[in-house]
This record gives sequence, structure tokens and C-alpha cells, in this order.
Amino acid sequence: MAKLPPKPCSESRVFQTNRVLPPDTNNHQTLFGGKLMAYIDVVASISASKHCRTECVTASMDSVDFLHPIRPADAVHLESFVTFTGRSSMEVFVKVTAEDLKSGKSKVAATSFITFVSLDENGRPKEVPAVFPESDEEKYLFATGDERSQIRKSRRKASIAFSEQIKQY
Repeated sequence: MAKLPPKPCSESRVFQTNRVLPPDTNNHQTLFGGKLMAYIDVVASISASKHCRTECVTASMDSVDFLHPIRPADAVHLESFVTFTGRSSMEVFVKVTAEDLKSGKSKVAATSFITFVSLDENGRPKEVPAVFPESDEEKYLFATGDERSQIRKSRRKASIAFSEQIKQY
């Protein structure tokens, strides 16, 4: 099989902006974490599909770090792109920025890494192109990608062992 040509991180970049409305909030009057996680999964899945141009599935939400609360009437900006690849998997980084629409001040409110797997027409894992960084941010995320990949593999093994253990109960 011919090796797929590598693609720049920027080719998979996706931007999405949402307004926080009252039904999106929790009992603390901040954006409900599950709602934000849904936004994150959507933009990340688009980045993954843009990178490999196939159907993709979410394999793992590797991390979602909530750094600052997002308030009603804030704008929520999400930016995602592929940062690292395996044979058939892609790591997608999502940066969430909250913008106070009255003051114009912005802050990074959350970050996330999600792993997706590319699928062929039979639903089997399919090879993906390698990715290469261009910007300083992309270079940093790419350089640290192998370490996150090793952590994912270790966590996956532990998760499988854990699921075998708990199915006994």
C-alpha cells in the first residue's frame, strides 16, 4: 500500500463559536460541563475527518481540563486541530476560550485531547496520513505527542484489565 502524504496540522483546523444561554447552565450558573464536552467532541470530530477524509469514531476523551468557569452571555470559542497521528488514530487538541462579550476580555477556559480512529467503508481501522506542525503552538503539541500517546496506550491496557475485573461483580 502506498504511503499517504503527510498533512499540516493547519489543514485540520476548525473554529466554532457558541453563546452560553440560560438552558446551557448548571446550578452554579456556569456552562454545564457536559454541554462543553459535547461541543468539544463535535469540533474535534470535524478536525479528525478533515485530516483523513474518512468516517471517524471517538476512541477516547483523553483529557478535558476545566480551567475557568464560563458564564451566561459569554461567547465560547473552540479551536481544534490534529496534533499527532498513529497508524489509524489521530490525537486532536481542542482549546476553549471564553470571551466576556461586555468587557471583551478572553481567557483559556478549557483544554482537551481526544483520540479518533479512522474507519474504512467496512468499519475497520484505516491508515491515516502523518501530520506535521508549522506554528510554534503546533510544534509544541507535536513534540509532546509521543509522550501522550504512550500514556494513552498504558491507560488503555489498564482500562481493559479494569473492565475484566468489574464484570465479575
